[in-house]
Amino acid sequence: MAGPWKTARRPPRQGPGSDHESGSDHESGSDPVTPALYRCVIAHARTSPVRHAFRFRTYMWLTDVDEPPRLPRLLRPLARFEPRDHFGGTAPTVRAGLERYLAAQGVDLEGGRVLMLAHARVFGHVFNPLTLYWCHGAAGQSVCVVAEVHNTYGERHCYLLRTDADGVGRTDKEFYVSPFFPVDGGYRMRLPRPGARLRLTVQLERGGHRAHVPFTASVHGERRPATVRELLRATARHPWPTLAVTAGIRAHGIRLWLRGLPVRPRPHHPPQKGLH
Repeated sequence: MAGPWKTARRPPRQGPGSDHESGSDHESGSDPVTPALYRCVIAHARTSPVRHAFRFRTYMWLTDVDEPPRLPRLLRPLARFEPRDHFGGTAPTVRAGLERYLAAQGVDLEGGRVLMLAHARVFGHVFNPLTLYWCHGAAGQSVCVVAEVHNTYGERHCYLLRTDADGVGRTDKEFYVSPFFPVDGGYRMRLPRPGARLRLTVQLERGGHRAHVPFTASVHGERRPATVRELLRATARHPWPTLAVTAGIRAHGIRLWLRGLPVRPRPHHPPQKGLH
C-alpha cells in the first residue's frame, strides 16, 4: 500500500519493440509505477510578434487508465478522474473514450497498457490544456501517444503521434488554442514516457520544417509517490490547481492584448472523428 489506495506496478514488458528496448523510459528502465504524482513547473515562451514568457508551479497525476486512484471518501474531492472530462465525454470510462477515438484512426491496442498524465478534478473543477496518453500494445510495445488538447472556449481536439525512440513526434496544427495565433503550422512534441523525472516540450513551428518557432511550452517535473502525505502537501501548495491554470491563461492573454497583439478570429471547429 502507498497511502490509502493501492499502487499497481506492471512488470516490465519484454516483447519485441518494447519501451524497455527502445529506451523511451530512460530513467526507470521498466514500466512506471502508477499512480504517481509529479511536482511540475510549466513554462510558456513566446518569441514573436512580441516576446513574452511565464512559468508556474503545479502538480499532475500519472495513472493507468484501467486502474485510476481510488481514494477514501473524505479525500475524493482532492482527486477525481471522470470520463466526462476526456474525449467526447460520453463514454463510460476514459479507456472506452480513448479506444473509440483510436478505432476511428484505425488503431487497436489489443488491451495494452495506457498511461495518462493529467490534472485531476479538484473540488469539482478541472481544466486540462493538455492530457497525454502513452499507448502500448498487448506485448508492451509503444504504439502511439495521444495528445488531448482543450481550449478555454470549451472545445477539445486530439492529436495522434507516432513518436520515435526519443519520444519526438510531429503533427499539423488543427485546433484553435491561443487567440493570438492562427490555425496553421505544426507542432513538434517531445514526449518521452515519464520516469523519475518529467521532461516534455511542445513547439509550434510555422513556415516549414523548423523554419520559425514562435512558441514553446514545457513541463518539467519530479515524480513523487502517490501517498496521503504527498497529496495533502500538493493540495496545500496548490489548493485549486486547474483553476489557477485557467486564471493564468486568461491573465496573460489580457496582458498580450494590452500590448497590442491582434486577436485572430476563432474558426468553426467541426466535431472530430471518434470524439462524440
